[in-house]
Amino acid sequence: MPLKARLTDDMKQAMRAGEKLRLSVIRMALAAIKQREVDDRIELDDAQILGVLEKMIKQRRESATMYRDGDRKDLADKEEAEVSLLSTYLPEPLSEHEIDTLIAEAIQSTGAQSIRDMGKVMAKVKAAAQGRVDMGEIGARVKARLASS
Repeated sequence: MPLKARLTDDMKQAMRAGEKLRLSVIRMALAAIKQREVDDRIELDDAQILGVLEKMIKQRRESATMYRDGDRKDLADKEEAEVSLLSTYLPEPLSEHEIDTLIAEAIQSTGAQSIRDMGKVMAKVKAAAQGRVDMGEIGARVKARLASS
């Protein structure tokens, strides 16, 4: 089932069950997807929808951190609840071993020699790991691996 259809079905179920937070988060996600479709004048596929969801999760994590720093635990908890709901739509995360293997394969296939080749490696890894890993973490690992070679 396409991700957008799954979100729509889950929205209907949340509406019937009276789950206000879940309904709110799904509506927010569908609105962000629709906004991107209108802005770009395209129909988003599952990979692009995952990108939208990842961006929403990243924004909420950053907000939760700021709320915690500002002693607003109630708002931070709300943001973290939204993150956990949105995360259910992402594919299974990669293990540490799978991440290392993916980085090694990307470095080998692109022929990367130094930190200047990081963009090529990151593009290759991002295509293979979309929605399954934090790209910030991957960037740090690739940088370390290329700096040591």
